Amino acid sequence: MLQALPYDQNIGDLDYLFWSDLIVCLTVDHLSAIRYIFKRAITRTMPTELIENLLRKGDKLYTRDLMGGQSVYGEEVICVKGAYFREWVPWRSKLSALIKRDGLPEIPEGDILYLGAAQGTTVSHISDLFPSNNIHAVEFSPTSYRKLASLSRRRKNIIPILEDAFHPERYAPMVGPVRSIYQDVSQKDQVGMFMKNGNMMLGEGGLGILMLKARSVDVTASPDVIYEKARSELIGGGFKVLKTVPLDPFQVDHAAIIIRKSER
Repeated sequence: MLQALPYDQNIGDLDYLFWSDLIVCLTVDHLSAIRYIFKRAITRTMPTELIENLLRKGDKLYTRDLMGGQSVYGEEVICVKGAYFREWVPWRSKLSALIKRDGLPEIPEGDILYLGAAQGTTVSHISDLFPSNNIHAVEFSPTSYRKLASLSRRRKNIIPILEDAFHPERYAPMVGPVRSIYQDVSQKDQVGMFMKNGNMMLGEGGLGILMLKARSVDVTASPDVIYEKARSELIGGGFKVLKTVPLDPFQVDHAAIIIRKSER
């Protein structure tokens, strides 16, 4: 079980952590240290909690940077007790929005299949969270794939795949069985895509996270109706739906459907 590691308990601790963190940052990067002075002065009284590689500081989320302080897409990077953390903005990442709304799902150890990786914004944070897990990142757009491939050269647990996620038979031989599938694709048949990939590669008892974009399915129907229809289709396809979490206000008309592959 992951244990929360709270700090910033009192004024004495705050002063100690402020100066100890600042000294560490100064030895690494003077500009980061200067920025850190002002940010720490503002946020030093915010409640802070570290769970493995996920940091909650006030109302913000951060992941412990696997690369030691390198911004991927212009996000804020902070230094805490000698470690660097990258801000994870819920308006830019649906997984961050899910964590803000409902907490981090229990993603099992093992390979992850990511469908709709785009340029790697959310992929990079999953790479931080699970440095020992291989992330097979599928992207259809050659333009987005080029940036994803560049990211993978720095982050060795990301394996980029230029393919159409509606055709898992094309990449299944190189991916093999996975323990988790994360899908974020703007298509009409999002459930069908998930089930194709899940039936082919997701192991029994494996976890699925389907980021359902209601307006890509039907622009006229109520999002709640679309979520319920998706739930029924998944259950009919042999999957167990654990919960459906709307992502408003961070991602309007989106919901995260948390899925478990049934054991035969």
